[in-house]
Amino acid sequence: MSAAVKAGMADYFASNSDVKYILFGGKGGLGKTTLSAATAYWLASRGKRVCVFSTDPQASLSDIFERKIFGQGEVELAANLYAVEIDADRRIAEYQEEIRKKIKDMYKMETIPEEVEDYINSSAAEPAMAESATFDAMVELMTAGKFEYYVFDMMPHGHAIRFLGMADILDQWVEKIVTVRKKAGEYGEAATVIGSKGSLAQEDLVLKELEYIRGRLDFVSTMVRDRKHTAFFYVLIPELMPILDTRKALEMFREFNVTVSGVVMNQVYPRELKDQPDVPVFLKNKISSQQEYVQQIQSEFGSLIRGIVPMLDREPKGLKMISKVADILYGS
Repeated sequence: MSAAVKAGMADYFASNSDVKYILFGGKGGLGKTTLSAATAYWLASRGKRVCVFSTDPQASLSDIFERKIFGQGEVELAANLYAVEIDADRRIAEYQEEIRKKIKDMYKMETIPEEVEDYINSSAAEPAMAESATFDAMVELMTAGKFEYYVFDMMPHGHAIRFLGMADILDQWVEKIVTVRKKAGEYGEAATVIGSKGSLAQEDLVLKELEYIRGRLDFVSTMVRDRKHTAFFYVLIPELMPILDTRKALEMFREFNVTVSGVVMNQVYPRELKDQPDVPVFLKNKISSQQEYVQQIQSEFGSLIRGIVPMLDREPKGLKMISKVADILYGS
């Protein structure tokens, strides 16, 4: 392992034995899924029961493990190693059907009015719906308590920041609604103010639904901020834009009181290739360029660097290659 790594990934987990939730964040295409898979594999190989979960709507874990995981529930990949990749569209459809049933039950309807049906159908196009379905699945997985470790291949940091902001805003919004609703209930004429007989019970059902949503968001939001039980690693490669993105992301996460446990530098070309005569000039130039950015990363994020993973000679797919990445990241 590079001398630039003061305390590697294995050292981190040895020093933080209470960690249960492991998150890998960063921009798309930098290797978050690979490092999530390698971490889950390493923990499973040490006898820990582990589930790796992708929040990416693309079937990235299916691709990495070369197995059909998407929409299949908890798929066993090896001893102690499981993976989950949800079908967000299917979950949204199930959620929409649940909304229809609640509306029918609440308002004693046989059929949903056309304008309401149009609204329910259009909700599936909202980006937040896919994220909501994903977080719902995360909470279900964690609260079931079947695993010792949960490794999450997170969405790009912009979506993560939006989620943290959304959770805080929804918290305040629901709190205000609940306060107003409770105050209204203190008055004898509350039923008249709200509407007809029985509508107070309907309002309570709506509030319960809002509080349920808030509870799900709060659960994930609290988990992300939990320094004792959660480790959050940020992935970058030695190029200018990922460095700038990482700098910005770390600042934004600090504002939301999220602690980044470490940075992993991925896809680094071996420096010694520069000295080999059969290596093409363009690749030598690429290596020289990368080395400048490696030095910048070491200078800017030095104490946070937990691992350096080289560019491999083939795509890291299948358990054999994932085990190789795990050896590089955690030691044989």
